[in-house]
Amino acid sequence: MVSVQQWTGREASALRAALRMSTRAFAEHLGVALRTVAKWESLGTETQPRPDTQAILDTALARADSAAQVRFEARLSPERTSARPADHETWTEDIERAVVCIGRQNFPFATTLLNRWLGSHDPHHLDDKGLYLYSRSLVLLGDVQRDQGAILGPLSARRSYLTARGMFSELAIPRRVAQIELSLAVVQEMSGQLEASARHYELLAADERLSPRDRARARLWVGTALSKEGNNEYATNVMTAATRAFEDLCEPEDWSVAHQKLALAHRGAGDLKQALHYIDIARTTGTVDSPMQRVRLDTAYGHILLSDAATRNDGLSVLDQAAQVARQYGLSHQLRSIEGIRKGQQG
Repeated sequence: MVSVQQWTGREASALRAALRMSTRAFAEHLGVALRTVAKWESLGTETQPRPDTQAILDTALARADSAAQVRFEARLSPERTSARPADHETWTEDIERAVVCIGRQNFPFATTLLNRWLGSHDPHHLDDKGLYLYSRSLVLLGDVQRDQGAILGPLSARRSYLTARGMFSELAIPRRVAQIELSLAVVQEMSGQLEASARHYELLAADERLSPRDRARARLWVGTALSKEGNNEYATNVMTAATRAFEDLCEPEDWSVAHQKLALAHRGAGDLKQALHYIDIARTTGTVDSPMQRVRLDTAYGHILLSDAATRNDGLSVLDQAAQVARQYGLSHQLRSIEGIRKGQQG
């Protein structure tokens, strides 16, 4: 993220423009007098805000979304905003490295790789190739924010996804737009909007813009949302259909994850025998050994064990292990889920 060592009227005016606020709105946003903002606009580098106002401006910049931060830097350093064609290959390599880092839950380095490009280019000054890479970087940043539990607000997965969706729409790449809509439905589900996310998933499950695999994933996630709402019978039917689709598509990891989701749906329906059957399949067939997937599997397994008085202690032990890994890798949403399971059993 861009930072300012010493604010003058020039930087303050650039921040106002980047936030797309009038002078009055900007004064109210900062909690300063309108005449103060007018002074910054008229005097530029010849005036410096007071130390306490410098701190207020620091906070306002830090809380601005990524698009506003890019616009801010573009106004201060316009010569840095246009990517040279030679940069595209390096940018692509950094995106590929970020994908690997996200898969391993190495979020700090992934964020560094992405922000070195997002923070140095104004999307309005990029050619189509640069805008594509900028949009891909925003989506990956959204994935990082989502996996860390930052799903709503100005510095969140939802904001990053929405900005990227607008850019891919401008580029006329419908498949990327639909993929982002699928990610936005996941954000809806994570934020507790289960009915809305289920409807969103159902629409995307039949959306020809998506690949067959993504449509099958949307169908599976319809079942996930419905299961969380307690509609376990219909959820298991939908999930079973998605599981068959993954088998037909030769997608072993998705097939394994589908069994994990089925196990939780059967637990919700009170059928612990079937729940244990499906979770055993998921635990023995998974091909991706990432911290995130281990936490998800252990959380599901612990939840099922916790539902039976005879295996309650084993369930608590498995959840403790999952919580430890979640803390280690900053998986805040997963950690909250584990705590919710524990509280639910205590209640």
